[in-house]
Amino acid sequence: MTDAPLAAVTGGTGFLGRHVVAALAREGWRVRMLVRGQAAPLAEAPSVELVRGDLADVETLRRLVQEAQAVVHLAGLTKAPRRSDFFEVNRDGSARLAAAVAAAAPSARCVLVSSLAAREPQLSAYAESKRAGEAAALAELGEAGRWVVLRPSVIYGPGDRDGLALCKLASAPIVPVPRAPEPRIGFVHARDVAEAIVTLCRSGPLATTFEVTDERHNGYGWREILKHVADLLQRKPHFLPVPDSVMLAAGAAADAWSSVTGQVTLFGRGKAHEILHRDWASSLERQLPALVWAPRIALQPGLRETLDWWASLGLPGAVAHG
Repeated sequence: MTDAPLAAVTGGTGFLGRHVVAALAREGWRVRMLVRGQAAPLAEAPSVELVRGDLADVETLRRLVQEAQAVVHLAGLTKAPRRSDFFEVNRDGSARLAAAVAAAAPSARCVLVSSLAAREPQLSAYAESKRAGEAAALAELGEAGRWVVLRPSVIYGPGDRDGLALCKLASAPIVPVPRAPEPRIGFVHARDVAEAIVTLCRSGPLATTFEVTDERHNGYGWREILKHVADLLQRKPHFLPVPDSVMLAAGAAADAWSSVTGQVTLFGRGKAHEILHRDWASSLERQLPALVWAPRIALQPGLRETLDWWASLGLPGAVAHG
């Protein structure tokens, strides 16, 4: 398979990354993956070539992308104690990788996986850093370069440990939810996102940005999502509408606890701002053209599969019924 196309991947050991690497392998790609430390090959694709290093190492990045026909950038921070940490990885790391692509693999198709949060950079340091990362990468690749930016909505599926918080929330007898108007949130299964990425490694539009959701482009309400999960768990929670100020205060308390203990958590004031934003819906105009890619996995079976994966780990309260 030496004549198979080569894809260079960052963030391949993460939740979405494992799905992407597996999808690339299924489609006949050779994969060269940036890994930190002594990470072992993935069970999903044991023949992956590993390049040791990180996004701070310019020479390693050039070695990673050299001779690649496609570059998939997934690596990034979703939680960090300081704003500067987000920017060091999500902005500066993206810029270094893009510079390496421009220098060592200028003909490669570059798929930059960002986040729907980048649409609203004022909400949090994470969202701001993701938007800055897009801009920094495009500055290196050129406005008319061989790149495409994907902004997935909330990604879920087997392998998603952070999403277990949603399971625990839906299992509680009383579940706080934002007051009206209810936020709309887009969801998409990790395998669907991976298929979109692999498709764009070969063909499709370039020099543009797309959002990625499931078939419900207009998103889901908070209660609708929680009810889906609660039904699978055979729970009947009582929803308690709370003012935004209460959720923001809970986020501030989580930040304070994190600073005292040194344990960085996903939820904090910034994440509370993101959760409370009323419009994380998308539209057909912002999605990839249907002839290029379309989502296949609906929310209900996708959530059932995710809960079954959580249950397989022996995590409490994660057994789906029905």
